[in-house]
Amino acid sequence: MRNALALGASVEAVDYRAFTTLSGRSVDDTPFGGGAGMVLRVDVVEWALQGRYGVDPVQLRDRRRVIALTPSGRVLDEQLVTELAAQDELTLLCGRYEGFDERILEHFCTDQVSIGRYVLAGGELPAQVLLDAVLRKLPGALGDEASAHEESFSAALGGLPEYPHYTRPASHRGWAVPDVLLSGHHAQIEAWRRAESRRRAGLDPAE
Repeated sequence: MRNALALGASVEAVDYRAFTTLSGRSVDDTPFGGGAGMVLRVDVVEWALQGRYGVDPVQLRDRRRVIALTPSGRVLDEQLVTELAAQDELTLLCGRYEGFDERILEHFCTDQVSIGRYVLAGGELPAQVLLDAVLRKLPGALGDEASAHEESFSAALGGLPEYPHYTRPASHRGWAVPDVLLSGHHAQIEAWRRAESRRRAGLDPAE
């Protein structure tokens, strides 16, 4: 991430409370119809987006991807990360507790994204996960561009998990590195790696 930022990418945090006009700088309220928890208010999010970008949030989503981090959203995977990394700008919205007033999702957002089918206290950690995954995809972010070419779920591996890696020592406590990796035979090494990727995916390694 440091490399990506040094090369011109930028990350800015916007505090909803800096824009609310409600008493006590409140940003959420109890749900209509009853129930536990607090819901992030649609007017507060509108004020924050309007204050940050200077446009109506309804129009903002025509100019950039506005993504709400929600447990029920599209699950973040390699395909989505690659898609988002191709965008010039992204806006990530984080909720807390019971989440967003549904009108935020309907009228201000282009996407809902989840990092898994479980619930956290808020969207800040999912936002950091998404940022890390996207920023490392930017040109120059990795010291060696080849690092991102052949990794788990990449197109180069056909969407399969990455193969096992080994380094020195070649033997430790009797646990030896597979002979093929020490052979110097690149075609055999490539075939072994492909087979291991398939094995990790639960597929027939011989296919």
